[in-house]
Amino acid sequence: MKASYEIGIVGGGLAGLTAGIHLSQLGFSVVIFERQSYPHHKVCGEYVSKEVLPYFDSLGIDVQLEQLPQLNRLHLTTEKGKELWQDLPLGGFGISRYVLDELLYKKALANGVQFVFNKVQQVAFEGNSFIITTSNKEIYESTVVLGAWGKRSSLDKAASRPFIQRRSPWMGVKAHFEGDFADDVIALHNFRGGYCGMSKVEQHRINACYLVDTRVFQEYGSVDALEAAVLMKNPFWAAWRTAAKPLFEQPLIISQISFERKAPIVDHMLMIGDSAGLIHPLCGNGMAMAIHAAKLAAEGCEQFFHQHQNRQQLERAYQTIWKKTFQARLQTGRRIQQLLLRENMSNYMISLAQLFPGLVPKIIKKTHGLPIG
Repeated sequence: MKASYEIGIVGGGLAGLTAGIHLSQLGFSVVIFERQSYPHHKVCGEYVSKEVLPYFDSLGIDVQLEQLPQLNRLHLTTEKGKELWQDLPLGGFGISRYVLDELLYKKALANGVQFVFNKVQQVAFEGNSFIITTSNKEIYESTVVLGAWGKRSSLDKAASRPFIQRRSPWMGVKAHFEGDFADDVIALHNFRGGYCGMSKVEQHRINACYLVDTRVFQEYGSVDALEAAVLMKNPFWAAWRTAAKPLFEQPLIISQISFERKAPIVDHMLMIGDSAGLIHPLCGNGMAMAIHAAKLAAEGCEQFFHQHQNRQQLERAYQTIWKKTFQARLQTGRRIQQLLLRENMSNYMISLAQLFPGLVPKIIKKTHGLPIG
């Protein structure tokens, strides 16, 4: 006999966990499918905009903000030694995915969310519900499914999503370090073929996470060789890295990171987080967007069940609110990345921002949202 739930969530990252907490708080039966047990590290910038705090408060999620780095200043640099300092209008806090995902997992468990630690092999919409099959052939049924499986999955291929048909040149590298770095700064260090985001997380650790064109990486063949030949040409990054001590035995690496447009509805599933669209990391808003998308999907599910909507109404409403909330931010992110990855243009933009100090806050507002109530 199949286990049956009102809500099935495929993927237990930020978006999936947050949606599970929200929906279980509303009294729905929820199951989350996640391949890995908690906690574990992920390739992520680990900067969370403070726009999420009112929403977290409403869910009873306490990140113990007073114990975390408060990130209020942006430091943007280039290989030619140009730099820009900018106060962040709302600011954020630094917390590792290792800690945050574990916190959300424990909160979801306390709320009664069920977890299945296995890979989902297939999600099929049959009749008016979903049949979810795991790799060990266990079968589950749910009325609604939220797709929260992240940047790239075999489920994207099964659904014939357009972005999965094309190779992406982007890869991500992330590690934690011990060293000298300001508690309140998020830095973006530009280099040929990419950029590195850096900020503090809990326990005074420094998170360094960079996006690099795979073709540039392949010229050198290893992270160490790439850093020595390319990243070290940025004097600000080099000054920090020379004295820093790695805390991971090996950096985490992911490839095929796609920034192409993705549909928020796929085969009747509501897509949330990176499954629905990935904002360029230099915008510093991916984690908050994942959390916000979870809220929108949970509210859509609440209306679907409590107001007796049909599935078409649920899907149309979610698609509309998702596009209204995120589409402009994603487009702005694409434009900014295209400009900053051209060295001459990034130097020019820093000079322009120094001449017109009101320019950068306006750009930041286009990639961030208001506090999520």
